[in-house]
Amino acid sequence: MSITRKWAAKKQRALEILVRLKKLYLDAPCTLNYATPVQLLVATILSAQCTDERVNLVTPELFRRFPDAVALANADLAELEALIRSTGFFRNKAKNIQAACTLLVKEFNGEVPRSMEQLLKLPGVARKTANVVLAHAYNINAGVTVDTHVKRLSYRLGLTDYEDPIRIERDLMRLLPQPDWENWSIRLVYHGRAICKAKNPLCGACVLADLCPSAALPIIEGNN
Repeated sequence: MSITRKWAAKKQRALEILVRLKKLYLDAPCTLNYATPVQLLVATILSAQCTDERVNLVTPELFRRFPDAVALANADLAELEALIRSTGFFRNKAKNIQAACTLLVKEFNGEVPRSMEQLLKLPGVARKTANVVLAHAYNINAGVTVDTHVKRLSYRLGLTDYEDPIRIERDLMRLLPQPDWENWSIRLVYHGRAICKAKNPLCGACVLADLCPSAALPIIEGNN
């Protein structure tokens, strides 16, 4: 089979996976709690190496004290660190949040910009964070969000041969229609938490098993 035909078959399989995920997870909202694009940006930065559940425990008091970019830019750094300590890497996260909000105030009138290029200028913001913010705050699909679940499941489903998030994103952007880029990511997150777990995937209960080359196979550490 030629490379073109193999890629076409892979694309067809990816579309069928997407259809099934949409049926399985009819309502799949962002699992981070926020009221504004600035708050979503901050929550997404906090979610690095941390569960959304933990972030959602921290942000109510954080956003009560510092509800917007101006307040966060002018916050006492020690207080900011104390509020987010339980999310891990709190010193670096606090520094990035304050620096990002300072830039928002100086260059964007305290608002989160609506372009990937501008978002990537903010400290602590890489493509994953930018994709989440654009998709959920502004309904803009600029790319495919690749978090740990999307990375693991896309590899197991045979839709990418890479482990680097940037290269995984490029593969997925070729396979999926742009309006569904975030639909794919958020539903893979739900499926990764419920069924396709890192150490013990529940292949027998998976609606994607017949489309998954990894189904019922031993998961080799390092490829998940």
